[in-house]
Amino acid sequence: MDPKEKYKLRKLIHELKEKKGRHTELVSVYIPKGFDINSVISQLIDEQGTATNIKSKTTRKNVIDALERIIQHLRLFKQTPENGLAVFCGNVSEREGIQDLQLWSVEPFEPISVKIYRCDQTFVTEPLEDLVIPKDVYGLIAIDNKEATIATLKGDRYNIIKKLTSGYRGKHRAGGQSQRRFERIVREQSHEFKVRVGEHATSIFLENLRDLKGIIIGGPAGTKDDFVEGDYLHHELKKRIIAVQDITYTDESGIRELIDKSKDILSNVQMVRQKTLMQRFMKELVSDGNIAYADDIEKALNAGAIETLLLSENLDDEVIDRLYESAKATGANVEILPDSFEEGFQLWNTFGGKAALLRFKI
Repeated sequence: MDPKEKYKLRKLIHELKEKKGRHTELVSVYIPKGFDINSVISQLIDEQGTATNIKSKTTRKNVIDALERIIQHLRLFKQTPENGLAVFCGNVSEREGIQDLQLWSVEPFEPISVKIYRCDQTFVTEPLEDLVIPKDVYGLIAIDNKEATIATLKGDRYNIIKKLTSGYRGKHRAGGQSQRRFERIVREQSHEFKVRVGEHATSIFLENLRDLKGIIIGGPAGTKDDFVEGDYLHHELKKRIIAVQDITYTDESGIRELIDKSKDILSNVQMVRQKTLMQRFMKELVSDGNIAYADDIEKALNAGAIETLLLSENLDDEVIDRLYESAKATGANVEILPDSFEEGFQLWNTFGGKAALLRFKI
């Protein structure tokens, strides 16, 4: 998937989701690959006739006008585009009684398989979201005797699903308890906590088993090994364990540590790839190596020196388009980073959203 196409579609989806209609007057139309576009036009003409029955004069006008805009737009096409077409139109004015009719049209980079006509207070974006959400999912579990965090990793984002605590008493026993009894209670607490973690992991991961690429488990040596080797995870999930790592923390920072410790295994995951590139950039920066950033990017592009260009998705579209095309013309790789993880945030806030690894120093 071209990173620029994915970035633009994600940005469009975000824009569409922000739009709200005052009434059910935002129209979404999806035409699947291979479907006759003229049949859709005929359907929308029929819907215009139906819309005349809407009681509210303002809503009726907005719906009929939106349908007319879509019909006129579809007539620009001789046939449905190769991967289908999605069109959105409606009155998105924030002021009552003032019409602001806007239209968006998308020819997706992957085939659309659904046919949709819907008139609602929001646009239907789920079929487009399915195109940009990574299919492969990695499960992450950070666990010790006191707490556990369960998360997923998809593309350039990790998501904390569940945090659990055990009430573990540590090394201090209550007065009057024998050492043996205290140790038995601690073992029981530890066992019960691992059972709970295993149950939550099963409910989170098992229903998405088809897309689950692997599970990585981390924690202090004893606890995580007991969890992996014991009968705590569903047998289908145990088959998906691809790595077990020693980590220090088991909260959200532990999840980040687990991702960093597993970067060789996760090298094809977008977030890990981008983190690795930014970490390489930082090492080169410290040693005054082959890098450029901020305003020096233009000079590096003109010299054809860029090996990999790193751009923040917070940059203006025009800037991303120009730098992306210039870099591709010289055979450079391009990554567009969100600021949802530390290195992406650092790219935007410290280096002005532009950094590069160079083929040679300039």
